[in-house]
Amino acid sequence: MSAPARMARAASSNASEERRGERRAPRRPAAPSRPQLHLVTTAVGTGATVHGFGRLMTWVRSRNTSMIHIIVALAFLVATLLGSLVLRTRMIENSFEASSVETHIARLNQDIEEAQTKLDALETSLPSKAEEMGMTMQQGSLSIDLSGYAAAHADSGEDSR
Repeated sequence: MSAPARMARAASSNASEERRGERRAPRRPAAPSRPQLHLVTTAVGTGATVHGFGRLMTWVRSRNTSMIHIIVALAFLVATLLGSLVLRTRMIENSFEASSVETHIARLNQDIEEAQTKLDALETSLPSKAEEMGMTMQQGSLSIDLSGYAAAHADSGEDSR
C-alpha cells in the first residue's frame, strides 16, 4: 500500500470512530468488584471441634501427603511447645531463686556490717573500761626469764629416776 492510501484509510477510520463516539455515551471506568459478603457462624461446644476435625481430615485426604507426615508434624509441634513451656518455667524458677539468694546475701552483709560496727565500738571503749577496773598501761617491755625453769625441771627429773 502506498503512503497516501494508508493516510486515507487512517483518516476514514478516525472519522468513523468519532461518529460512533458521538452516538454512544462516554464509557465510565468499571467499578472495582467487591467480594461477596456472607455470614460466618461458629458453634460453641464439641460440635465445633468435631466439625473442625472433619474439615482437617478432608483437607488431609485432598493432599498427596500421607497421614503419618501430618501426625509427625503435629507431634513435633506439640513437643516443641511443651519444651518451650518447660524451659520458660525453669528459667522463671531459677530467676526467682537467684533473686531470693541475692536478698539473703544482702541481709547477711548488713548483719556483718552491724557486727563489725559493734566490734569497733567495743574496741574503742576497751581502754576506758580497763582504767575503770583499776588496770594500768604497761610501762616498758615485759620479759619472762625461763633459764631457771629449765634447771628446776632438770633437777626434778633426775630425782624421779
